[in-house]
Amino acid sequence: MNDALTTLPKPKRWSQLNSNSQAAMLARPAQQQNSQLQQQVAEIIDTVRTGGDTALTHYTQQFDGVRTNFLSIQLPISADNSESSGFLSTLVLTPTLSAAIDAAYDNIRRFHILQQPQNISTETSPGVNCQLKYTPFDAVGLYIPGGTAVLPSTVLMLGVPAQLAGCRERILVTPPDKNGELSPAIYYAAMKCGITRIVLAGGAQAIAALAFGTETIPAVNKIFGPGNSYVTAAKQQVSQLVGGPAIDLPAGPSELLIIADDSAEPAFVAADLLSQAEHGADSQVICLSPSTNVLSAIRQELAQQLKTLPRQAIARQALAQSSFIVTTDLAEAIAISQRYAPEHLSLQIAATEQENALAQLTNAGSIFVGHYTPEAGGDYATGTNHVLPTYGFAKNYSSLGLLDFYRRYTVQTMTAQGLAQLGPTIITLAELETLNAHAQAVSVRLTSARFELDQQGTAHD
Repeated sequence: MNDALTTLPKPKRWSQLNSNSQAAMLARPAQQQNSQLQQQVAEIIDTVRTGGDTALTHYTQQFDGVRTNFLSIQLPISADNSESSGFLSTLVLTPTLSAAIDAAYDNIRRFHILQQPQNISTETSPGVNCQLKYTPFDAVGLYIPGGTAVLPSTVLMLGVPAQLAGCRERILVTPPDKNGELSPAIYYAAMKCGITRIVLAGGAQAIAALAFGTETIPAVNKIFGPGNSYVTAAKQQVSQLVGGPAIDLPAGPSELLIIADDSAEPAFVAADLLSQAEHGADSQVICLSPSTNVLSAIRQELAQQLKTLPRQAIARQALAQSSFIVTTDLAEAIAISQRYAPEHLSLQIAATEQENALAQLTNAGSIFVGHYTPEAGGDYATGTNHVLPTYGFAKNYSSLGLLDFYRRYTVQTMTAQGLAQLGPTIITLAELETLNAHAQAVSVRLTSARFELDQQGTAHD
């Protein structure tokens, strides 16, 4: 028997499980949030807060094992600029790769530009005007994970909306490679997005630098981007400090739930499950189907395709924690998905069922519909954003979008006539709440000589 197949969890029929067993089937890998990690992160944050660039360089050497010639570079830099030596990797960016980045950039920009907010203005009652206005964050920090992978796609997902919003400072932070340099693919994507500064640092120390600023790195208003448990903890900690930055959304291990019926192609489903499983050993994939035959075929495909993956050891660990669930029908599969609230949801079901299913599926970060819509498409180039809520937060958080790079505020204007009409209402409510100074702020105006003149139409500066 295929060894990979024997290590895959066996399918279980949902209706035959008790509530505890059902919960176990949907349980997510435990996130590393122990007290020791939190204390380590707090110490790193405090050290960078007081030590600035020196502390950041020290941690980069300690954790990444390299010392960079340039910690922070203002963009753009040209290929013949002396600053580029020791900062940019000597690896060549191929025409094929640059064309792929161009195409992905165009699609992401095309989708996100349609999300531009509109200021609104209305007269809520005669003489009372209320407005809602949007303004971009002045400075944003964009965290791009490093480690075993180069991720220009995440540069695009964060950089495009920051560019469209018009954030003045768009600072990209990412760990250096093993030579202490920056991948040309990251640099090319950053240039496309109008990034203003690149910092070669990662981990909790990079988050601290963005939060408080250093000698060469400006502090930012909001921090975006995924990362490991240290990055996640650092983002949460700095966002809770007085004067600290906002953060985008809660993050956790990557996850994918697929609903597949008899029309599904097992090879397609298996490939999508593996595309998420290879992210990390703590990634989670779940497959739901009313058909035991379909699930059996998918498991066979998983075992075969797994053999060809360079990251099969990682994928194998993730698959060991996966779940294969036999449902009574599609309705039960939809209910399970709504309960789980996946980061990614794939509907590989008959076309006649898709519209009805979509109408009921609201708890997901991003949904992929149909047999020819791989989840990998959203990761790279369809145009939607791949920064999504995980760990069940899709029930109450949204996928990243252009609006996340703006803050909104309100404006109100009242004429004398407007205050004359609305004033008694304000006074009544203020007195009910025994906030007499609030009431007086209205009555002092209504009884003033200036108000009398303005009521009579006399101009008053």
